[in-house]
Amino acid sequence: MPPEDDGRVRCRLTELLEERNMTLTELSGRVGMSLVNLSVLKNDRARAIRFSTLTAICDALGCQVGDLLVVDPA
Repeated sequence: MPPEDDGRVRCRLTELLEERNMTLTELSGRVGMSLVNLSVLKNDRARAIRFSTLTAICDALGCQVGDLLVVDPA
């Protein structure tokens, strides 16, 4: 059984949006995801994410999953 979530996975959505001069609202429109749900992801409050959502975000930002989600060292 996997260990309890220790909050080490971090979303780099803020940085990626800044690098691309894109707003969360613009990303929301491109991905077809609500602003609220993107905000939850951006602020590291999401507990799960669908592969289809990851794919859509990565396609819109021109990045890979590893650019979006990182694991902070223990």
